[in-house]
Amino acid sequence: MGQSRQSTGNRPGATGAGRRIYDLLRAQIADGTLPPGARAPSTRALASELGVSRTTVTATYEQLAAEGFLVTSLGRAARIASPLVAPAPIGLPAGRRAKSAPTLSEFGRRVAGIGMPGLPQAEPVRFDFLYGAVASRDFPTLAWRRAYQAELLRQQNSLYYALPEGDASLRRALQGYLRRARGLACEAGQIVVVHGSQQAIDLCARLLLDAGDAFVFEDPGYLMARRCFEATGARCLATPVDGHGLDTASLPQGDRVRLAYVTPSHQFPLGGVLPIGRRLDLLQWAQRHHAWIIEDDYDGEFRYGQRPIDTLQSIDTDGRVIYIGTFSKALSPQLRLGYLVLPSELVPVFRQAKRLADRHAPVLEQRVLASLIESGAYERHVRRMRRENERRRAALLDGITRHLPGDAEVSGTAAGLHVVLWLPSLRPQDEPALVAAARSKDVGVYPISPLFARPQSHSQSRPAGLVLGYASLTTEQIQQGMRTLGTVIAALGQGELAGEASFH
Repeated sequence: MGQSRQSTGNRPGATGAGRRIYDLLRAQIADGTLPPGARAPSTRALASELGVSRTTVTATYEQLAAEGFLVTSLGRAARIASPLVAPAPIGLPAGRRAKSAPTLSEFGRRVAGIGMPGLPQAEPVRFDFLYGAVASRDFPTLAWRRAYQAELLRQQNSLYYALPEGDASLRRALQGYLRRARGLACEAGQIVVVHGSQQAIDLCARLLLDAGDAFVFEDPGYLMARRCFEATGARCLATPVDGHGLDTASLPQGDRVRLAYVTPSHQFPLGGVLPIGRRLDLLQWAQRHHAWIIEDDYDGEFRYGQRPIDTLQSIDTDGRVIYIGTFSKALSPQLRLGYLVLPSELVPVFRQAKRLADRHAPVLEQRVLASLIESGAYERHVRRMRRENERRRAALLDGITRHLPGDAEVSGTAAGLHVVLWLPSLRPQDEPALVAAARSKDVGVYPISPLFARPQSHSQSRPAGLVLGYASLTTEQIQQGMRTLGTVIAALGQGELAGEASFH
């Protein structure tokens, strides 16, 4: 076994000796030094040669035998398994291994081909107007910790998987909360708890759409939702949006439409609130076409100066509306908890799909959240956040007025946690250069163009636009960020960043 000594170099010590012996023998089996059918060195001899205990070598042989590399039997020497297909030698560069193209399903190929903007760059900026982000300091840490500790210490008979539709305590708490806060009357049995609104959208896409179907989508709208629906092979019927939300007069007629996705309480991203006339038009359209309506109420709790708008589901008399709610804006997007309120006939299939996807959402967090809702702490937190975000919104609007060009326009200010900033002096093609230049000055802003399903058809009729989130910043940061953005826009308007514009 001289080759064993040569391959190991220094004699292995007690620590990690078993792993080194295992790697050595695996490598010698792979390169043919120990061919199939050959006798393996005796455990006593190998232990003596390598200066380790026989127990260590014996344990290594047992592991190799369990994996099928050695054949052992009582009273006989161990032999290399035969026949044996040797794996690639340990340490072989990845580039030298043979590769074959992955075989994907049609769904997999569609997902692989979907274009999505990258996540925000890892390098943080000081003034980041990232929409969807909330301030970590706003999280109700003390209340959450108290409720979490109480639930953690609560004795359970055993630990096992929970119901896929979610913990009963949270569904009961949500039933009461939705009636109080959103004017939505439902049974707890209609609620299914999910991993954030994104999983809710994904379940709707998988269960309600087939390849070749069509779906109505707000244009512009929430990109991640559109991509979920498109991944099924369904066709997007981009329907225009104006200052009042979805233009229901433009709803398609006669197509194979299976659903419409809408954000009626605060259209994303433009901010319009769908008036009652259009709400009734949409419900009647869904009834005529036997289509589902997905109502994404992603930030409906944050309306300023007036009470939050009641949900579309609250006036649905035909059972066509699927309501989606989330805790990402009021608490944290990292919590990954949301919920669906479903027409009763859809509950069994959604419950089954949730079970197949991931069993259920985390139970401990559900019970903590239920405790906060039942105690009133959650609603007090929401009211506090509404006041704080109203101050942030005022600071943003003031900063835009003070530091940005006089022709700048803002939409979507009545509710939510973001606004859309329109810059008539710039074109949509200027957005990438503007974003890059702002980031170089430590300001994160985000273009609106990717949110259009038909960006080319809109590019000649609109100016450049940015979606500005403000919920994660202080009022001082908002003011400083707008001051810096104003200098960047001025430079771009004067042609000083023309090189960057042509590069992008």
